[in-house]
Amino acid sequence: MSNVKLAESAGFCFGVKRAIEMAYAEIEKNDGEPLYSYGPLIHNKEVTNDLEKKGLHIIESLDGIEKGTVVIRSHGVGKFLYDAQEEKGMKMVDGTCPFVKKIHTIVNEAWNNGKSVIIAGDGKHPEVMGINGWCGNSAVILESPEEAQAAEMNADKEYVVVVQTTFRQSKFDDMIDILKDKGLKLDISQTICSATEKRQKEAMELSKTVDKMIVIGDKKSSNTQKLVEICKKNCENTVHIETICDLVLKTFAKNDKIGITAGASTPPAIIKEVVVTMSEENVKVEEMSFEQMLEESLVTLHTGDVVKGTVIQVVGEEVSVNLGFKSDGVIPRGEFSRDTTVVPSKVVQPGDEIEVFVVRVNDGDGNVLLSRKRIEEQKGMEDIEKAFNEKTVVTGTVTDVVKGGLIAVVNGVRVFIPSSQVSNRFIEDLSVFKGQELEFNIIEMDRVKRRIIGGRKALVEQEIAAKRAALFETIEAGSKIAGTVSRLTDFGAFVDLGGVDGLIHISEMSWGRISNPREVLKEGQAVEVFVLDVDKEKGKISLSLKDANMNPWKLAADKYAVGTIVEGKVVRMVPFGAFVELEPGVDGLVHISQIANKHVVKPEDELKVGEVINVKVLEVNSEQKKISLSKRQADAPVEEAPAEEAPAAE
Repeated sequence: MSNVKLAESAGFCFGVKRAIEMAYAEIEKNDGEPLYSYGPLIHNKEVTNDLEKKGLHIIESLDGIEKGTVVIRSHGVGKFLYDAQEEKGMKMVDGTCPFVKKIHTIVNEAWNNGKSVIIAGDGKHPEVMGINGWCGNSAVILESPEEAQAAEMNADKEYVVVVQTTFRQSKFDDMIDILKDKGLKLDISQTICSATEKRQKEAMELSKTVDKMIVIGDKKSSNTQKLVEICKKNCENTVHIETICDLVLKTFAKNDKIGITAGASTPPAIIKEVVVTMSEENVKVEEMSFEQMLEESLVTLHTGDVVKGTVIQVVGEEVSVNLGFKSDGVIPRGEFSRDTTVVPSKVVQPGDEIEVFVVRVNDGDGNVLLSRKRIEEQKGMEDIEKAFNEKTVVTGTVTDVVKGGLIAVVNGVRVFIPSSQVSNRFIEDLSVFKGQELEFNIIEMDRVKRRIIGGRKALVEQEIAAKRAALFETIEAGSKIAGTVSRLTDFGAFVDLGGVDGLIHISEMSWGRISNPREVLKEGQAVEVFVLDVDKEKGKISLSLKDANMNPWKLAADKYAVGTIVEGKVVRMVPFGAFVELEPGVDGLVHISQIANKHVVKPEDELKVGEVINVKVLEVNSEQKKISLSKRQADAPVEEAPAEEAPAAE
């Protein structure tokens, strides 16, 4: 025979393999206590028979059993068994596939929150029965689009939808479309196992290219039956066998192209036997026990290796990883990431494939000590070294404010940014940067001492220079522009116009008199300002808060007509008189000779600052912004007009 091709994903998935490894480990260390498997550990008679011979007895109930260890099957069980084992005080070894365990969590949370559950899958399959046991066996179980169509649902309820891990994706999609057409409120969780999907896809592609297809797996295995169904659609000559004994060799011709795949519960020994038998070399198959075959299939690990594994579970932020090794790997919280703010349970989920560094093959508890942080460090250090050599910009998240600067994490590597390099100007409170993403250069690096220093002062200056150039290209005197008050001084306020500061002199802040800019503005305040002057050579921009159209002197001649008496406030004394504010921005002078109807030596003898007085307008010069006033004339009594003579009597 010739042209035999084995699908890459044929045989044990990591969940099944993990459950079997756990069972053999329990058998090996068993001290004579009864050892049970709740239901067949997996759907494969060869494996379960081998385990039975070695002392793992299959049970379907805990009735009458009071002591011993129970290994939970990879398909999982309902909550009732966990409760019963705890009540009896029996030891439990949980071999539930992590993908299935995740579904249990989803369903139980939904049920506890008063939601209804829909399970897409075979209601007679132990996996589906176990899932249903986490919602009080209340789930609506739908096996086909036809059942979904016929099912009567309550449109007022909220349904959480999960799917059996080995279910056909296309069938599930059809069922979801039907449920959506019913107008139901659905919260859909895509829980088909990625390994199952990959296995089915490989089987479909392989069956298209061969003359005959062999699918190996137990007749009761759901995922094996689905592989047979998929292969038959593309290759009529598809045969389903459990072992080599079921294979009728005479049905195969010498030049046949033969494809082989196997279900997730098919052990490596059976697959190897079929492949070797079908090969034209007809190599004699070694007589190996199932345990030997399993051991042969395990990977070899060494300290310092970088390998890929599959996340099993995250408990207490400690991540368990299946490595295909005889023991599982563990990533402690402290070894997950250099970024201390990262929460493992929010980054990885059961079933995710991740790359890890092997710290120790045995951590003392029989587990493999792993680190994801060291992978980050290796890759991150390479990226930082490249950025340092090529003088390119990196982006990091500020995680800590320390004495003298900031700590930013770039691809898992800590970089120190001195306070003098945070910006182009002094920043008193660096805590405003915590949690922010910053761009900066690597200005110093010593890989041996792990001394890495970042700086963004030059970047900030470049940004400001670019913004300044862009602003000076467009800004013009007379225009109105928005900005933010960045700094206050005694003589005025600096306003950030978008990376470039302009100055509002104190005299340009109000039409009235102010003694300090803080009377009008505060730092951080958004303002609209008028551009008075732009000096591109010196890089200076003069601004004003005063709108020229609102200049009070424009209306002064009409508002303060000569001869009228108005009220004003004394604001300033001079030797020759007193200035009186008629309104903000408009002052008039009461000459010393116009203060009183007598000789006045000093204005202070008759008036005081802040006093409100009546004055008469003597003269107005709007262009020169001058108004002459008289208090003396305003205070003079108004002469009564002479009375008209009465008409003579006739």
